Amino acid sequence: MWPLLDISQLEKNIDDFHLGPINLTINSGTITALVGNNGSGKSTLLKLIMNLAQPKMGNIKINNTFVHGDNENWKQLVAYQPQTVIGWNHFTGNMLKKLISPLYPNWDDVLFNRMVALFDIPLHKKYGKLSQGVQQKLTLALTIPRNAPLLLLDEPTAFMDIPSKNLLIDILVDWMEPGDRSILIASHQIDDIKKLSDYIYVLHNGNEIGHFEKEDLTEQYARYWLSDDLPKDYINGEVWRERNVLISDKPEDTEIYLNENNVNWTNRNSLEMEEIITLLLRSNKK
Repeated sequence: MWPLLDISQLEKNIDDFHLGPINLTINSGTITALVGNNGSGKSTLLKLIMNLAQPKMGNIKINNTFVHGDNENWKQLVAYQPQTVIGWNHFTGNMLKKLISPLYPNWDDVLFNRMVALFDIPLHKKYGKLSQGVQQKLTLALTIPRNAPLLLLDEPTAFMDIPSKNLLIDILVDWMEPGDRSILIASHQIDDIKKLSDYIYVLHNGNEIGHFEKEDLTEQYARYWLSDDLPKDYINGEVWRERNVLISDKPEDTEIYLNENNVNWTNRNSLEMEEIITLLLRSNKK
């Protein structure tokens, strides 16, 4: 069985910005958070997946069909919520629903109506007259009920209040319940990443830093408080140090070094996901 999304050796140039090479595989039943600094290429990658931009080189397959080929049947397998929607301003929510829903054979009217009620979306108003937060809610209500196997979300909680963010997370968890769907979500919101993702794919200035299983990543890092100031020599596994505090991404190697060199520590704890992502982006290993 092939992956739902398979990206290999993908590269893209935009003026002086270079994205890639990107290698990313997403299987059914998983949620992957696309994480990176501003301008790292997250939105560009989603546009490339949707064939809204042409790559310099590389391949993208959705359900084993090339996105950049003549066969466009893959489009019914993907639902995409961009950061900015163009061309909707003069349409009401009701009009947009009538335009969009027939294009997707698995459109879920019950879910659409549920989201409209939960988010209190006025379907009679034109999209351009809505606040940014309500526009975002309407866009999501017109995207998620398409029930396409692959859901691409670009900063889905932008402009949304905290209660609405929590409602959206609950909706996405329920949406994943059948087990044959996947979400690729670009987000700066650490709560979105912590609550939703199974995997984290990290970009820095267009470079691929890595594709990590979230639970493995949280177990990979440890912070140590040493009894005395840190030795001047590099300590195995260290990724950050300050006075008597050390952070390691290879705790076993670090502890072997500390024990062999009679360096005592008073405490050890795990890092928060936000700290780990910050370290990955700072290190810019590639």
